[in-house]
Amino acid sequence: QVQLVESGGGLVQAGGSLRLSCAASGRTFSTYAMGWFRQAPGKEREFVAAISWSGGMTSYADSVKGRFTISIDSAKKTMFLQMNRLKPEDTAVYYCAAGRYVSSLSNAFDAWGQGTLVTVSS
Repeated sequence: QVQLVESGGGLVQAGGSLRLSCAASGRTFSTYAMGWFRQAPGKEREFVAAISWSGGMTSYADSVKGRFTISIDSAKKTMFLQMNRLKPEDTAVYYCAAGRYVSSLSNAFDAWGQGTLVTVSS
């Protein structure tokens, strides 16, 4: 089983930046992709970005393209999400996920972190 722990959330003003981290541990040998999803109050969980374990393949939601950058340090089993030009609508709990392939679908991921809250004030 894979354990995931997110960090880096917090309160930031609109236009600011935050960097989220996700540290993986446990049986990561079957993990080929990692991703970020988010859930805003009263809304469904939605895809943000995903990356292959090698870092060679990435995918982004249209709403974050050009503002967010996903990356991975496979040796350290840590994934990052650099979030720039943040908007109030980016406010959500951000979840890290691990799975077998890069996908925007949550059911492609079978391990999830506990989430980290990002709040963007206007």
